[in-house]
Amino acid sequence: MERLNQWLNQNAELLNHYSVLIVLLAASPLALLAWTRRTYPHVAAIAVFSIPVALTFALLIDKRLLGAVLAVDALIPLLLLVDLFTIPRQKSLTIERQALKIASLQKPHRVRLSISNVSWRAFSVWIRDDVPQEFTAEPKEFVLRLGSRSRSTVHYDLIASRRGAYTMSCVHVRVRSFFGFWKRIYKYPAASLIHVYPDMKQLSEFAILARTNRLSLMGVRRTRKVGTENDFERLRDYTLDDNHKFIDWRASARRNKLTVKDFQTSQSQRLIFLVDCGRLMTNVASGISLLDHSLNAVLMLSYVALRQGDSVGMTCFSDKVMSFVPPRGGMNQMNQLLHSSFDRFPQLVESRYDDAFLHLHTHCKKRSLVVLITNVIDEVNSHQVQSYLGNVVGQHLPLGVLLRDHHLFDAADRDPRSEAELFKAAAAAEILSWRHQVLRDLEHTGVLSLDVFPEDMTAPLVNSYLNIKARHLL
Repeated sequence: MERLNQWLNQNAELLNHYSVLIVLLAASPLALLAWTRRTYPHVAAIAVFSIPVALTFALLIDKRLLGAVLAVDALIPLLLLVDLFTIPRQKSLTIERQALKIASLQKPHRVRLSISNVSWRAFSVWIRDDVPQEFTAEPKEFVLRLGSRSRSTVHYDLIASRRGAYTMSCVHVRVRSFFGFWKRIYKYPAASLIHVYPDMKQLSEFAILARTNRLSLMGVRRTRKVGTENDFERLRDYTLDDNHKFIDWRASARRNKLTVKDFQTSQSQRLIFLVDCGRLMTNVASGISLLDHSLNAVLMLSYVALRQGDSVGMTCFSDKVMSFVPPRGGMNQMNQLLHSSFDRFPQLVESRYDDAFLHLHTHCKKRSLVVLITNVIDEVNSHQVQSYLGNVVGQHLPLGVLLRDHHLFDAADRDPRSEAELFKAAAAAEILSWRHQVLRDLEHTGVLSLDVFPEDMTAPLVNSYLNIKARHLL
């Protein structure tokens, strides 16, 4: 022991001079483990390492404790080294992910993970899936205790904040050694492709409510169609307002009650959407962009129109025509509309209404209900909207859907408490007055208009379509 003390005293200056190098050499095994094996010391290892540090201060009291301190210094690394070899291997686990390929925007999407422990040893695992940054997972992480030769299943919900195609390539798993001094992170390959479409669950909700005559819960009004004498629809009891020529005398004699015929309008009409994907649709409302709200409403109205027997088409445009779905009937057209819109995003470019309406004039000759969904913020684009929608009056029936901005309406409705708020409210009121004049000008040119908040657009848009059908405007 005395010789060791003498050696330490003689080489004290040398040790102090190369102290940084000694620390780096001591930490190099940990860095090598982290780089090659993704193995890191856990909090318990750091606590154990603090024991020799604390015992070193005991040498200030009694240097005869040097042997005990050195023994502890040698024992603890040995214990950590032995515990390092107790980390479960990657082959001890198998993981499978099950998830549907199609998800809806801002709707929970259930994902299931199946974890199997194929070893004869029980241990705990921390599991986190490879969730893209456009998703939020609830819960984000799972902590499981897996028994030997056992299998566990966990579920979590994904909520997408953006449409598009996303890939989940792996599952991250963290395991600990027997004494808990070490942790290792494994990556298990599990490729899954998820296509995030606009809100499609509203379509199933509409179908359920339609079958149960509860569409009013979605804000959709039932509009009675004034039929013509083209297509027979049903027989019903006679009322005083009915025309006598529609009385079915055979049915009246059979029922011993006056019975009249009802007729329905022709269903082979066209509906074409012009969806603005330019800079005016980049604003966010209720967590998603104006374009996402627009596509949700477009798909909902398309579903309703296709059920009515009409043909539906869609054009997405920004500074150019980005996609075009020719108008066709049948429920298979919903797939074309979905695939055409799920990867469309608003772009920071000026929208070219001239290209969109030129494309409409070239490819859609038959009279149709043309629904333009856009936003107006200045006189330049409002003049373009009025001009191009007004030009198609006569050939088509145009409907302009203008999206409101919550900030403008909130500023105009708020009670001002300072001069700054007063000026802000006055400016917002002036913009809203100008916007109201734009809507009046559209109506004077024969263009139907709809001024709605983005998140409340679906029901008014469907009601406008049903009202147009009932009034035979097409």
